[in-house]
Amino acid sequence: MAVSHHLIEKIHQTKQESIHGFFDKVKTKKWVKDLYEALFLPQNEHTEEGLKKNFEVLQDVLSDLINTVTEDKETAEGHVKQFFEALPGLYDQLVLDAASILEFDPAADSLEEVYLAYPGFFATYVYRISHQLWSQEVKILPRVISEYAHSKTGIDIHPGAMIGASFFIDHGTGIVIGETTIIGNHVKIYQGVTLGALNVSKEKANQKRHPNIEDGVIIYSGATILGGNTTIGRESVIGGNVWITQDVPASSLVFHKSEIKIKDNSSLPESLNFVI
Repeated sequence: MAVSHHLIEKIHQTKQESIHGFFDKVKTKKWVKDLYEALFLPQNEHTEEGLKKNFEVLQDVLSDLINTVTEDKETAEGHVKQFFEALPGLYDQLVLDAASILEFDPAADSLEEVYLAYPGFFATYVYRISHQLWSQEVKILPRVISEYAHSKTGIDIHPGAMIGASFFIDHGTGIVIGETTIIGNHVKIYQGVTLGALNVSKEKANQKRHPNIEDGVIIYSGATILGGNTTIGRESVIGGNVWITQDVPASSLVFHKSEIKIKDNSSLPESLNFVI
């Protein structure tokens, strides 16, 4: 039997409708935003009863979202209970992250400013909640949540990565942190940094592919650090635009040496004097 173009279009349409019904990305983004506001932004519900009601709604929405991937209401409710039991600890971690930004960024005047205006902090928040769901082995949802932060901030942190306390992202746009990355405590990362794999072979899916960053490391903008066997030793400083695929000892300074020449442009040949 010949397959008509109309039939192929119908199959594609049915699949798209099924995917949309299977997972509601808009609802997921709203839940992430509402939880952030409940934790860090001023609320109208100042009473304990109002806050309790707000969190009950957040729990119900998360249950619905998880139920779409588990198709088991009892399992979904178990995941929700586990997540919200972990939430006070996640909140404490995030307060330390915000405090690190306030301490080391001279442009930050208050924690309130960090909560309201810092995309690096929002990306860290999204990472911490998506990592919690990832550790609970909830399917799909952690990736959808992390992709929301990626689209909103330009910061791409896989929920499987392991990141320690007092994590500081400054500016942040273009940062990529891969799935098996391990980051210690008090690490600072600037825009354009990639913590990635040496190759993207599917055979290495279950292997350690991304680097280890030990405590107190600073990684400046544009640095690329690759490989599952690559470790940046504690208290090291990684300069901008370097490319690293091997271990760096503790307390090292790694930098890319470039030469800048400044000349008087009046000495340029006549043929180069033009106006656009």
